[in-house]
Amino acid sequence: MIHAEQSAVVLLRNPFQPTQREVMVAHPGQTIRQWLGNQGIAEFDQPTVCIKNGTPVLRADWAVTPIDGVVLFITLPQGGGGGGGGGKNPLRTVLMIAVMVVATVYGGPLGASLGFSGNLATAVGSAIIMTAGSALVSALVPLPTPNMPSFAGSGGSLAQPSPTYSLQGQGNYARLAQPIPVVYGRHLVYPDLAATPYGEYQGNEQFLHQLHCIGLGEYDIEQIRIEDTPMSSFQEVTYQIVPPGSPVTLFNPDVVTAPEVAGQELLAGTWTGGFAINPADSEVTHIGIDILLPRGLYYANDAGGLDSRSASWKVEARAIDAEGDPLNDWFTLGNESLTAATTTPQRRTYRYPVAAGRYEVRATRLDGKDTNSRAGHEVRWGEARGYLAGGETFPDNVTLLAIRMRATDNLSQRSSRLINCIVTRKLPVWSAESGWSSTLATRSIAWAFADILRASYGAKLLDARIDLAALAQLDQVWAGRGDQFDGVFDQQVTVWEALTRVARCGRAVPFLQGGIVRLVRDEARSLPVALFSPRNIVKNSLKIQYVMPGEETADAVTVEFFSSRTWKPDEVTVSLPGS
Repeated sequence: MIHAEQSAVVLLRNPFQPTQREVMVAHPGQTIRQWLGNQGIAEFDQPTVCIKNGTPVLRADWAVTPIDGVVLFITLPQGGGGGGGGGKNPLRTVLMIAVMVVATVYGGPLGASLGFSGNLATAVGSAIIMTAGSALVSALVPLPTPNMPSFAGSGGSLAQPSPTYSLQGQGNYARLAQPIPVVYGRHLVYPDLAATPYGEYQGNEQFLHQLHCIGLGEYDIEQIRIEDTPMSSFQEVTYQIVPPGSPVTLFNPDVVTAPEVAGQELLAGTWTGGFAINPADSEVTHIGIDILLPRGLYYANDAGGLDSRSASWKVEARAIDAEGDPLNDWFTLGNESLTAATTTPQRRTYRYPVAAGRYEVRATRLDGKDTNSRAGHEVRWGEARGYLAGGETFPDNVTLLAIRMRATDNLSQRSSRLINCIVTRKLPVWSAESGWSSTLATRSIAWAFADILRASYGAKLLDARIDLAALAQLDQVWAGRGDQFDGVFDQQVTVWEALTRVARCGRAVPFLQGGIVRLVRDEARSLPVALFSPRNIVKNSLKIQYVMPGEETADAVTVEFFSSRTWKPDEVTVSLPGS
């Protein structure tokens, strides 16, 4: 909830869907650039305009413009139809921009006419105009009907950029509804987020908890880095490599956060909340509360020193059902207090055990706030978290990476999302004498090919339907030549396409013969020969043509590849001698 005296920041990532905007509270005194930095936004990846209280603000002024009122960020839609077929209507775009302008200019007066005041009037009025305007535009210029998805492609969904092969997509993201990566050979990967990151305060220091998914299967972890720096250089970072089927012990990864709690000030005699901690059909066993004192806790005395001040508050909870109706009365989670004489912001996390269930929480301040300008006596409710019961819900065939980071000058919000690993896939190796071995770190083309055919995320074939003897023979050939497959499958592909990509690195192609998947390599072979002479050639049937190189004849070839030295796309040009 945004009160009239509070400042608000609105993120509108799609002006055609104003109901999906994000509204957040901004702390007093923050500039626009400071607020973006606290959110981990160094720069927007799409064209975005900033409007403060109806007036556009240039990027050059973001660092000196305070947030006092309503600041609106609007991401402008880009061209293209999302499938190569167009689909954008320029008239609809123009009309929606007109609606945004009207909402910015007339939102405040409309909200005031409805009885609201201050920033709340602007927010309410703008929301009403945007909702009504978008509905009118949709009625006049409806959205095009999407095409039916293709079962041969990606299911009709637009895949997110690969964090491995796309420079723009490199980073740690929660790629919802996207395939879990499968890595073969040796490769650098930016592991996806397997759970929502969360922070806690301990001793007035913030600790960030992130759980990453390296990929399906087992891996030999060669190095863990933050961007280009080995993680061993950061003393404030601890981590746990979680093999398939093992539990996460470094921290509890199953945590939900109440989005309604966003830095509200606690005042004596007024309850803030209740806010539902966890969604329906879930249970928490602990509730976490973050309390912030952004100005510290002190009183500046006449001698130029600091006298101590105390602040106290109370947190209550009650059980609710799936519909949000209370099941019993409020009960006390904790009566807390803090005494200090410091101008340093104070941050504390309090964790309370509860019986497994769904809860809502509320908080209030117990003592009166010292409003003297010489005192720092402000208490705010930073976050509310629920620690879920029931254990992890991750697949038992994935390798995870749990990281706990202490916020320091060495680590920023952006660098915490640039964690990457150099890994080598571990696969079983087959031989005619002993069959399948235990998993070993390997870059073999043959055993990556076999894994795609045998795995639960692949073709799920029995060994009898795979020409394992031929694979073992080819593996010796490739090992002698130094041919390897180092690749990551993090986008949806068919099994046959994956097999073709792997085999191509060994100059081979897969084929199906009698229900058995086989592999044949393009290589020199002994072929039958015959001698031709004028005695066995039909008269006038032999023709010889000499083709000489010309200006259009290529004398060099440029090959693009993914470099294992820089871990970026690279190219090499090879030319003929003397060209």
